Amino acid sequence: MKPFEVIKSFTKDKTYIINEDEALKAYVPFFINKTLSFNVETLLHANEMNLNYGLDKKQQYDYYFYSLKKRFYEIKYFKRKKDDDLEMIQRYYGYNVTKAKQALTILTDEQLKQIRTKFEEGGIKR
Repeated sequence: MKPFEVIKSFTKDKTYIINEDEALKAYVPFFINKTLSFNVETLLHANEMNLNYGLDKKQQYDYYFYSLKKRFYEIKYFKRKKDDDLEMIQRYYGYNVTKAKQALTILTDEQLKQIRTKFEEGGIKR
């Protein structure tokens, strides 16, 4: 079971699943609260659970289960964009992420172009 299935159980499905061991393992308070904080309608509930971080997983699940209405909450979460130039600089110079970010601000477009040619692979890209 995944954390998104747990969220779906107390929002869209309204099926009480927290009694299952698998559901308790999938309930990660930080992830659930962060995910619910991206929606305006569930933001205050997520904040309430952040304030009451000492509650155990079952109590937090119960709060969400009984306080949220049964409906589909469109929850968008943000993933970090994959930066190809950053990875390229890390490989080329052997830098960690922090140093590569610094180098990316210093390098010119021409220098980045030269580094890109070092990592180009032949073949047809589809």
